Amino acid sequence: MSKDSSGRRGDRIRTLAITGGTGFVGGHLMRAARAQGYDLRALTRGWRPPEEGVDWVDGALDRPESLAKLCERSDAVVHVAGLINGSGREAFEAVNVTGTAHMIDAARAGGIRRFVLISSLAAREPNLSEYGRSKARAERLVAASGLDWTIIRPPAVYGPGDRETFELFKMASRGLVALPPRGRFSVIHVEDLCRLVLAVIGEPETYAETYEPDDGQGEGWEHRHFARTLGRVLGKRTATLAMPRFLMHGASRVERLVRRGNAKLTADRVRYFCHPDWVVTARNRPPEALWTPRIRTATGLKETADWYREQGWLR
Repeated sequence: MSKDSSGRRGDRIRTLAITGGTGFVGGHLMRAARAQGYDLRALTRGWRPPEEGVDWVDGALDRPESLAKLCERSDAVVHVAGLINGSGREAFEAVNVTGTAHMIDAARAGGIRRFVLISSLAAREPNLSEYGRSKARAERLVAASGLDWTIIRPPAVYGPGDRETFELFKMASRGLVALPPRGRFSVIHVEDLCRLVLAVIGEPETYAETYEPDDGQGEGWEHRHFARTLGRVLGKRTATLAMPRFLMHGASRVERLVRRGNAKLTADRVRYFCHPDWVVTARNRPPEALWTPRIRTATGLKETADWYREQGWLR
């Protein structure tokens, strides 16, 4: 019996091999996939408690033998894992580029045709940051793989459990949000992102497509508008302070001296943050027949803030 483009021999896609399942987006994706009846094989660096419908595979992107095991008995790969904040080009290259190459090789060796890459809007500007450069290179590898691929480039992702946008919530709760220079950006709730990932899995019409989803805010969010909306959902009167680029670079140097390898505001991220246009491209939005966002951002921010409070992250 010959294979068809939907996955294994004549069968619909039933089992997903997922990288990054222990992270923010990957964790939400696994819960959403299980709710839709998928079986999962998921990569983990350490022991995980047993979960119904989930086979945890001990391994990492730099251990090709573990990726081969991950792909056993799987029908599709969803490659979520990636490095967001790194010390430099080599770190991003090792995880985002070489790790993706290893995942492609494992899919091919395992006879898996379907491959979904969770990339980043940063890939649109590869010369702006090492992170964006590595994501663009990963996309090129996937596009040249010969697999039935789809690339999804999320903008800023927020939702319960996220530690990146949590910094904005924390500042807003204190009444002052420090912002990059003037610009606009798009956002998406993690649950809407996960719905899109699952929507493309079995759709041949999405093969060889790159999608940029968002919350439906056509022209994105102006930085101050977003910060003030966040303040309102927190019940705070929030002031904003737009920081010039040179001040952000200065803050980055200080943080690097203080936190060294744990610094979050790296020079790479400053260049990323200061770019004035991180709004998704209209022509790359997913077709409405396939997917539309369901969660209004004000509602999603309120629910996320409530989760942070319940967990003791916010007071």
